[in-house]
Amino acid sequence: MSNPPTIALIAGEDSGDQLGADLLDALRARYPGARFVGIGGRRMMARGFESWFDIRELSVMGFAEVVKHLPRLLKLRKALMRRLLETRPDVTIGIDAPDFNLGVERRLKAAGLATVHYVSPSVWAWREKRAEKIGQSADRVLCLFPMEPPIYAKHGVDARFVGHPLADTFPMVSDRTGARDALGLPHDAPVLAVLPGSRPSEIERFGAIFIEAARQLAGAMPTLRIVVPAANERVHARLAALLAGFPGTPPLLTDGHSHEAMLAADVVLLASGTATLEAMLAKRPMVVGYRVSPTSYRIAKLMRMLKTDVYSLPNILARACGLGQERLVPEFMQDDCTAENLVAATQALLADNERRGRIVAAFEFLHDALRGGLEGHAADHAADAIADFVKAPKA
Repeated sequence: MSNPPTIALIAGEDSGDQLGADLLDALRARYPGARFVGIGGRRMMARGFESWFDIRELSVMGFAEVVKHLPRLLKLRKALMRRLLETRPDVTIGIDAPDFNLGVERRLKAAGLATVHYVSPSVWAWREKRAEKIGQSADRVLCLFPMEPPIYAKHGVDARFVGHPLADTFPMVSDRTGARDALGLPHDAPVLAVLPGSRPSEIERFGAIFIEAARQLAGAMPTLRIVVPAANERVHARLAALLAGFPGTPPLLTDGHSHEAMLAADVVLLASGTATLEAMLAKRPMVVGYRVSPTSYRIAKLMRMLKTDVYSLPNILARACGLGQERLVPEFMQDDCTAENLVAATQALLADNERRGRIVAAFEFLHDALRGGLEGHAADHAADAIADFVKAPKA
């Protein structure tokens, strides 16, 4: 009998922890006796994962932020590499966090260990030639978007489309009534969900802009109900401070429940990122804004790193899936991300039922595209793609 396999996973933040937990379930179904080690969060540890370091050590975004924390990250990576080389897992899976994980994977691959990178970096937006370098780190890249594997194929990199896990989470037809009941929101009032980021650093950079936009919208529309889901305790505290003294009916500030908030809303006002994909899958028209640190933005502009003029995932997917060049979602980046711009775009959407209907139809088409015709859950397809590197027989 072969020894039970050891499988290493390295998750970099909360979203990676969720991906890792689902993947761990799928892998454990195939390898019941496997040992799972590396870096993970509370969801992964609840499934018996052995986390060697605190996942919060890797939750850093942007050039400037990474530079600030670089000595600590390098020390962490050195310690992690030492343990991985001592353990010699059957396969190491870097889950997102490419700035950290690709370096780890490259060193492991050079040492003769199998590596997989789960969640392709945005090669369609940031220097396509990165695909070739990613292939130097990962024996296989697992892609969430159907347009990604052909890009890797041009550079001789083994990449597999496994479907997007979020496409499994949302039904094709959403339940607004049930979501409003769950949150205690009225059925007959317009509802706006406001999600100004899931990290404290995002709330610091532009949270006040989003909340000011919400204030102006509430002043212009007295019947408007606003719900603001907080991703965690630290974000909740910052949002509560920003919402102090809100005029009229105070927004509903919730702990979590972001999906319910989106489903309950007529329009979602949110920060660019994975949340825009969630709003798309909830079939909710949205207005998107975002600001990175000025230093990060200047570096990206100076190095001409961005290869697309759209930023939010629904707009990128709409173009990739043949829905035309027009922006499906209003988006305001960097200096354009102002309360005035967010208010004007949100008011226009709330006032135009026909436009919202067209957007919903487009989102349904894109939801189907993210399933890619695959049967079953994305985590199972990812586990199947990883099984090629595990020596032990499957259960």
